[in-house]
Amino acid sequence: MTHSKHVETKTIHAGKIKDAQFGALSTPIYQTSTFIFDNVQQGAARFMGEEEGFIYGRLGNPTVRELERRMAALELTEDAAAFGSGMGAVSATLLANLSQGDHIVASAALYGCTFALLNHKFPQFGIEVSFVDMTDEEAIRAAIKPNTKVIYFETPINPNLVIIDIAKITSIAKEHQLVSIVDNTFMSPALQTPAEFGIDLIIHSATKYLNGHGDVIAGITCGSKEQIENIKLTTLKDMGAVMSPNDAWLIIRGLKTLSVRVERHCSNAQKVAEFLETHPRIRCVNYPGLPSHQGFPLIGKQMQAGGGIMAFEIEGTFDDAVAFMNSLEMCSIAVSLGDAESLIQHPASMTHSPYEEEERASAGISETLVRLSVGLENIEDIICDLTQALEKMDKRIKQVS
Repeated sequence: MTHSKHVETKTIHAGKIKDAQFGALSTPIYQTSTFIFDNVQQGAARFMGEEEGFIYGRLGNPTVRELERRMAALELTEDAAAFGSGMGAVSATLLANLSQGDHIVASAALYGCTFALLNHKFPQFGIEVSFVDMTDEEAIRAAIKPNTKVIYFETPINPNLVIIDIAKITSIAKEHQLVSIVDNTFMSPALQTPAEFGIDLIIHSATKYLNGHGDVIAGITCGSKEQIENIKLTTLKDMGAVMSPNDAWLIIRGLKTLSVRVERHCSNAQKVAEFLETHPRIRCVNYPGLPSHQGFPLIGKQMQAGGGIMAFEIEGTFDDAVAFMNSLEMCSIAVSLGDAESLIQHPASMTHSPYEEEERASAGISETLVRLSVGLENIEDIICDLTQALEKMDKRIKQVS
């Protein structure tokens, strides 16, 4: 059963390391900083890579290793590396593939901290970045230079939910011998497996859907054995953004319910999106599960469903959007996603505040854009909360006018 092709089975069984000593069903937490060698020769052999085994917590841990094996199986890759945060995964993965003088092509819209890393920090290291509309194939090709090494994007894009055709990106990357890297956090391997379309490296903020319970900060990168080994022996080992055994254990536990959680997230989100799309105080709804969305044709081809995240624009002003959010009673104002709770946030002033105003406009992040991570609550209760907040906002607008 561990070789099953079905994601529901793999989230529970894939990568399992048998507890030979006690036969524990649940993965043990190996809460240790270092590991004992039988003798000096064994220690030397492990440091030389001549013998498999654990050395030191920063270089590997059995609990963390089980999570890595499970994620590799889920993402259809040879291996995976675990990190202490999603940004740890992003920075280590990019820097393992870039050097001073290199160039990267990246999506114009990205998670705010990823954008800040690429736009503000990378130039200090002599790494050039071009931000382009990844839905425009000609714009991508025009941005590629002789020193381009990496193409990086998210799909769906955070926060505007634009869908990027993975197969088209990988085709361009292979044509120009570029390393292709995608952030798959919004979909998770329950809905999308980019390796099927030729992507080299797949990144996750494991904080989100993989864990699913809002109690872990972590990241994952999946790829070939060679690529992951390169990351582990350089930017992970030497920069040190390692995952703790306890966090790995929590994510392993969370993964066991990933499929059933994502199914409910998608079902609820579809109904919320359909409700919002018909509301007079909503200008537009960006949700891949709606026929009006530009990425809708890729459902069933690239991803299995629309996911649990949406962005929508309030028909009003920035103050109206703020009033709407502050009127919510059940949905929590928080910047994460993929939790059991419905979470809502204002990208322009929160997650994407590292963007300048002009940069936000170019990336399609307006002052009235709101991002909603639809939770696992009863759908009637979610819509009821949104309805009462919209009614209060409508009353406020009428009073002001």
